[in-house]
Amino acid sequence: MNRSLLFFLVTAFFLASAHEFWMQPDKFRYLPGEIMKLNLMVGEQFIGEKWDLKKHRLIRFDHHTGSSVQGLIEKVMTEGRDNHVELPLVQEGTHLLVLQSNNAFIELQAEEFNAYLKEDGLEDIIRYRKQAGTSGNPAREYYQRNAKLLVQVGNKATAVYEKIAGLPLEIIPMQNPYTLKLTDEIRFKVLFEGNPLQYALVKVWNRKDGRTLVQNLYTGKDGTITTRLASTGMWMVSCVKMVPAREEGADWQSYWGSLVFGL
Repeated sequence: MNRSLLFFLVTAFFLASAHEFWMQPDKFRYLPGEIMKLNLMVGEQFIGEKWDLKKHRLIRFDHHTGSSVQGLIEKVMTEGRDNHVELPLVQEGTHLLVLQSNNAFIELQAEEFNAYLKEDGLEDIIRYRKQAGTSGNPAREYYQRNAKLLVQVGNKATAVYEKIAGLPLEIIPMQNPYTLKLTDEIRFKVLFEGNPLQYALVKVWNRKDGRTLVQNLYTGKDGTITTRLASTGMWMVSCVKMVPAREEGADWQSYWGSLVFGL
């Protein structure tokens, strides 16, 4: 097989199978007492498949309301069930779900790894590899998922949306999306280890009627981006941060963050 064709096929497979992770509910607005049917999804272009719970483990999976926090790890269903979680939503208000996975491991050839770095705007790692003369080397990586979901129960909007959950990589809306309307602006802050993540690529996804649109934005010095809610549907804000590995067995450690809500 032609080498360039092989590179294209391998890279296309990697980009299609190993990218964004998010929590996807059956809907985004509920009446008090309704049951949310939730799945953990992984994929590309905001189109995914259910996360394989046999291969991954959760460090935390919490349900935040205005007055309580409930651990959900014991509620994660086994493979073969219709939904990963079916959660009664009793309290009126905005609800926040927070998930953090443990480290998973992947090893990539140089061309795959370099394409991945470019795709996700990890320019600092590209520069580092060039300066170190290792751009042609394969890479071993630990990666971790950090996902958040906002849903609305009833009409009462509450401030849980702005809660800092303490994830390694965390995306926080500066306004409650369930108080906004079509064409309103919304601002997000990205934190890495509790500090604003400066000049990082952030992708803002919107999926409606089987179609996905994405914006590529960069955080400022304060770690924020601003976008406009130009369409109804499902929205996701996602970001990746990579640092040298802090544990033996890999060269790099990446953190994948997402925040999902609906309009």
